[in-house]
Amino acid sequence: MKTKAAVLWGLHQKWEVEELDLDGPKEHEVLVKLTASGLCHSDDHLVTGDMPMNLPVVGGHEGAGVVADVGPGVSEVEVGDHVVLSFIPACGRCAECARGRSNLCVYGAAIMAGPQLDGTFRFHGRGQDIGQMCVLGTFSEYTVVPIASVVKVDNTIPLDKAALVGCGVTTGYGAAVRTGETRDGDTVVVMGVGGLGINAVQGAKLAGARYVVALDPVAYKRERATEFGATHAAATVEEAHGLITDLTRGGMADVCVVTTDSAEGAYVAQALSLVGKRGRVVMTAIPHPTDTAVDMSLFDLTLYEKQVRGCLFGSSNPRSDIHRILDLYQAGRLKLDELITREYDLDDVNQGYADMHNGLNLRGLIRF
Repeated sequence: MKTKAAVLWGLHQKWEVEELDLDGPKEHEVLVKLTASGLCHSDDHLVTGDMPMNLPVVGGHEGAGVVADVGPGVSEVEVGDHVVLSFIPACGRCAECARGRSNLCVYGAAIMAGPQLDGTFRFHGRGQDIGQMCVLGTFSEYTVVPIASVVKVDNTIPLDKAALVGCGVTTGYGAAVRTGETRDGDTVVVMGVGGLGINAVQGAKLAGARYVVALDPVAYKRERATEFGATHAAATVEEAHGLITDLTRGGMADVCVVTTDSAEGAYVAQALSLVGKRGRVVMTAIPHPTDTAVDMSLFDLTLYEKQVRGCLFGSSNPRSDIHRILDLYQAGRLKLDELITREYDLDDVNQGYADMHNGLNLRGLIRF
């Protein structure tokens, strides 16, 4: 079949929207008609090379839609079902899935490779095979994905909002609640209030944090953070340090979630300076894979028992936590509608990323 999709053909190039050939679903795969796709910063990392991936590739890994066809062996969903696509596939059978850590499923090794889990391609154009971001490729009217990436949801949930739960909401929320283990009365700092950070703010509030400090140089994002649960805001690390010192009488924060546009080694030391004894720094932002130098005080780690924790998908389990977050949304306790700052046609994908870089969006959304 034919589908219109946004393709990245080379590093530092624009997304190009064109018609591609799309194969039907093979065994344990599903054809999905996309309703919406979030414009996540991770796809922009493909453009810059900060997230290395074989090109060309259909972008997008934060989407939701309706099942249009299923391949052999698929019994979990049927045509017409509403689904959210998890950017981390979870087989449910490997050692990590069996231990309740399906965000670390062995299938996750495929999300940066390009082809599907069986090593073959579904998208084709210009005489080439074309990969899929996170085996999804949601910057397309239609896509074929593994059943391991598909989470069936209730058809009463608006799919344009549910799309955001496939990555940004679940990652940000989980970074504060699961990886960071925010508890009642904690003080939490969120460093970088974009598509992930704004949901870390929501998660910290829902977990019962007493103070939630939104740290971002962009005034618009600091202002919006208060709508999502931030009690205070700061433009710089120095400003945040003084604020937290006053709020906690010198005890400092319990958790600092780092959700900047990209991760840098210097940010670790800055985050550690904002937390107190046994404070937890949660590194959620994506670094360049060749960066190996990190600034930090080993004195802090040893004598104050401070911790630095890695965070993938908010340490969440997609098949359970996507439903839990949508339940919070339906109960009116978690905001999704308000996250969507601007909507775009697929043809305007590059404008969406320009707006993101200019600090205009919490989350841009492609609506099909």
